[in-house]
Amino acid sequence: MSANSFGKLLTVTTFGESHGPAIGCIIDGCPPGIAIAPEDFRADLSRRATGRSRFVSQRRESDEVEILSGVHGGRTTGTPIALLIRNTDARSKDYAQVSQTFRPGHADYTYWHKYGLRDPRGGGRSSARETTVRVAAAVIAKRWLAGLGIRVQGWISAIGPCVPGRIEFSAIEDNPLFWPDPDTLPEVEAFLDGLRKSGDSIGARVSVVAEGVPVGLGEPLYGKLDGDLASALMGINAVKAVEIGDGVEVIRQRGSEHRDELTPAGFLSNHAGGILGGISSGQPILAHVAIKPTSSILVPGRSVNLAGEPVEVVTRGRHDPCVGIRAVPIVEAMLALVLMDHLLRHRAQCGDVPAMSPRVPAPPFQPESA
Repeated sequence: MSANSFGKLLTVTTFGESHGPAIGCIIDGCPPGIAIAPEDFRADLSRRATGRSRFVSQRRESDEVEILSGVHGGRTTGTPIALLIRNTDARSKDYAQVSQTFRPGHADYTYWHKYGLRDPRGGGRSSARETTVRVAAAVIAKRWLAGLGIRVQGWISAIGPCVPGRIEFSAIEDNPLFWPDPDTLPEVEAFLDGLRKSGDSIGARVSVVAEGVPVGLGEPLYGKLDGDLASALMGINAVKAVEIGDGVEVIRQRGSEHRDELTPAGFLSNHAGGILGGISSGQPILAHVAIKPTSSILVPGRSVNLAGEPVEVVTRGRHDPCVGIRAVPIVEAMLALVLMDHLLRHRAQCGDVPAMSPRVPAPPFQPESA
């Protein structure tokens, strides 16, 4: 499998660059009969899109999906699905000034040394523009998962020093920041406005939960559900850390506190994030990712040019003061695609998914404990 593909039974291969004519993906292994049409992609692609608020890049792409193959009569056929999204608002001239230099914090330096050349226009292949087609692929995955009673929801759980006082799922889609606490939203907006005016950027933490996941997904030892999920989430641009369940907080917990005890009525806690021994426990699957601050900022930074000479870099153009905001639907997408792949893998080895029934009931996700 190439480095541009992920998944085993459900395989997604992406192609294209930020300022090329188009980006796209091939989805192989998708079951037949899933109802899908070009307009079904708009909602999730709009959630990921630039230009939807003053807090993100003002690049405005139409993000219209063209279905080139694998769908007939409005349903998937079981053959490879090809999706294409044309780039319509690229401004390559914005990057002429950095074509001979390495922007600090970007992939410019590593791409140039690995391949001997690079595409400086918006970062080329390393741009988060590529994640648009992952979100598109996951629209199909989410629809299939919904038929099994599985729902995936993400939100921003921290932006710099700002953290929500509570998690209210109904509020997440009511604001462009995917912020779950209406009471602290003005504080976050004021913080980002000040940051944007200063020309700097900030990191963020994205959380995601999948409810309704059955017991038994995951293949020990080298196909663990959390291992594949961590790999998929780390594959998202700008992600620097992934946590499952309580994540790094486990270093401060005792065994008597961390273990998720069982009773006939169900689990008493979910510190493990719904995965035990690499296999889903039937509890909600909870993950968090840390997104670094974008390095494309107006604050001058030191670097070198192609000749190795010192230069000062100021990155102009249209950039996000907090790239983590638009990562929410991308994180949801990768979780959905990993779950679909593992459900198909489980069915191939162990039989139909409905055969997996928990011996104890799984309580719903409690936002207060996130």
